[in-house]
Amino acid sequence: MTWIIDASHSTVTFSVRHMMISKVRGRFSRFDGTVHFDEQNPANSSVNVTIDATSIDTRDERRDGHLMSPDFLDVANYPTITFASKRVEIIDETHGRIIGDLTIRGVTREVTLEVEYNGQSKSPWGTISAGFSASTKINRKDWGLTWNVALETGGVLVGDEVTIEIEIVKQVPQEESVAA
Repeated sequence: MTWIIDASHSTVTFSVRHMMISKVRGRFSRFDGTVHFDEQNPANSSVNVTIDATSIDTRDERRDGHLMSPDFLDVANYPTITFASKRVEIIDETHGRIIGDLTIRGVTREVTLEVEYNGQSKSPWGTISAGFSASTKINRKDWGLTWNVALETGGVLVGDEVTIEIEIVKQVPQEESVAA
C-alpha cells in the first residue's frame, strides 16, 4: 500500500552545536514524500522524501540566509535534500531501522534512521494515518558542509555533528482509505 506523508502533521528538524556552548535548532517547513508499506513483509517497504532546502528555519533570518548560501546548503545550485531508502530492518513490533541514501549538496551518503512506530488511527474524516518517529546523527563535513570559524576561546562556531529528528504522519490517500 502506498502512503503519502502528511506534511501538516509531520516535522523534519535538526540541531547542531553552536559556539561550543549551546545547540541551534531548526526545521524544514516544506517537504513531501511517499511510503510504500508491504504489510505482509515490512522489510520490503520503502521511503522516499524530498525536502525543500530553501524552507530552512532556525528562527534567525540572517542565519537562515547564511545556511542557504554556498558556505552551507548552496540552495541556488542544490534546492532539495533527498532521502531514498535502500532497505528496512525490523527490530520488533514498534522499532526498526531504515537504511538509505541522504543527498545534500549533490553528495550522497548512506545513513541509518532509527525508527519507532507510534501506531495507527482513523480520523473523523475517514482517513487512516500512521505515526513514526525517526532520528539519526550525521557529520556535516561528509556532505561538504565544511565552513567554520575558530573561536578566540578555543573551539569552533559550528559543531560537526548534526542530529536529525523526524516526526512523520503518513496517510493513506482518501480513495484508498475509504475502501479500507
